[in-house]
Amino acid sequence: MVAESLKRLSEYQEDKKNFNLPLNISFYSSVISHSYYSIFYSAKALLLTKNIKTSSPEVHKKTFEKFKKSFVDTGILDVNLLKIYNKMMIRADELLQIFRDEKWKRGHFTYQIIPQANKPYAEESLKHSKIFVSNIIKVIKDKKKSF
Repeated sequence: MVAESLKRLSEYQEDKKNFNLPLNISFYSSVISHSYYSIFYSAKALLLTKNIKTSSPEVHKKTFEKFKKSFVDTGILDVNLLKIYNKMMIRADELLQIFRDEKWKRGHFTYQIIPQANKPYAEESLKHSKIFVSNIIKVIKDKKKSF
């Protein structure tokens, strides 16, 4: 819901006015980030249904590997969900690298950020997170019924 709200806030001038935001501002990077974390935490929730916990260091990598082994490799979940998860992990890593790069640039360069640059990625991320999370919710609900 947060990702979807931030996408809307990035696109509708009236909403920006209601929040007294500059009209050229966007939150597409945040949409991507929130979409990824909805996938990550729903995967962690599903793992918990099997008493599988993941923690630092490398919690994202461990969660992905356990998710794959416990639910995709066993055939409980479709491999397409794993592809979505993997793609979103890559996108999150890309965002972290951009953040590192931009942090470095801040001290070395003056640069212009185009607010709409991440829009197509944000739209895809939001779509993927909805597919992923809705499927995880179904699996968890089915598991509860079997208890």
